[in-house]
Amino acid sequence: MTGETNPGAPATEAVRPGGLDLGATSTPLLVAMMADDMADVQVALRGASAAIVRAIDRIEERMRAGGRLIYLGAGTSGRLALMDAAECVPTFAAGPGQVLALIAGGAAAAGSAVEDAEDNPLEARRRLAELELSPLDAVVALSASGATPFVLGGVAKATEVGALTVGISCNAGSALGSAVDVAIDLLVGPELIAGSTRLKGGTAQKVVLNAISTITMVRLGKTYRNLMVDVQPTNAKLRNRSARIVGLITGADERAVLAALRAVDGDTKAAIVMIRRGLPPAAARALLQECRGSLRAALGE
Repeated sequence: MTGETNPGAPATEAVRPGGLDLGATSTPLLVAMMADDMADVQVALRGASAAIVRAIDRIEERMRAGGRLIYLGAGTSGRLALMDAAECVPTFAAGPGQVLALIAGGAAAAGSAVEDAEDNPLEARRRLAELELSPLDAVVALSASGATPFVLGGVAKATEVGALTVGISCNAGSALGSAVDVAIDLLVGPELIAGSTRLKGGTAQKVVLNAISTITMVRLGKTYRNLMVDVQPTNAKLRNRSARIVGLITGADERAVLAALRAVDGDTKAAIVMIRRGLPPAAARALLQECRGSLRAALGE
C-alpha cells in the first residue's frame, strides 16, 4: 500500500496507484482497506523505534531535572497533542504545567478547524516565549508534512533557547526533521484519501505520543509494576481503581484499604506506603517525598 503514482510529491500528498474510486467501492472493502492500512502504521513505527527511544531518554533527562514536555502542532497533529497532554494529569498526576500542548490557532482550534493558523510561525514563537521556555524543556513538534510554518517557527525558537527539540513527521528528509535534535519519521505511505493525514499519519503520531508520555512517566516513577499508582481519584471509577490498586499491592482487605485512603485524602501511593510500611499518614507522605515520589524506593525495593 506504499506505492504512488506521483513520485515527485511528498509522501503525505501522494496518490495511491490504480486510480481507486472510493465512491464506487463497497463499504466492506473500504473497511477492510482501512484495517489493512494499520500494517503500514506498524511498519512505520518499528522503523522509527530507535529515534523514539532516543527522544524518550532525552525527554526523561530534562523532566527529571525539572523541565517540561511541550507539544507543538497544528490541525490534527495539534489536537492529538492536546489530548495526550490533558490525559497526563489524571493518569500520572502530572504537575501543573508539566506537560503542555500548543495548537496553532489556540483554544478555538481544539474543536474546530482553523486552517490558516498553521501558516503563522510567529504565533508559535510568541506563545513559547510566554511560557518562558528554558534549556531544561523538551519541545516535541508534530507536523505530518514536516513543513508547517507554525511548527517550524516554534522549533526555531526552542533551538535558540537551547531546549531539546523532537520532530514527528510522515515525510523523510523534511524541513522539520532537519531542524530538530531528534527526528522521528513515520513513513506510512499514501493515505486512503490522498493527503488526509488524519488517517494513517494521525494514527501513527498518536501511537508515538502515547509512547513518549507513557514511557517517560514510567521512567519517572509514575507507575508501579504495570499499575497506575499516580492516578488522581476524581470520580467514582477512578476511586474504585485506586482502591483496587492499593489492595493488589498491599494485600489488605477492603476496610483497611478504604481507611488508609481516607487518611491520606485519596493519595494512592501514600495509602500503599502506610499499609506496607506500617506508617502514619504524615510519615508515609514524608517518605514518598524523600524518595521523590518513587513508590518502589519508598517500599525499599
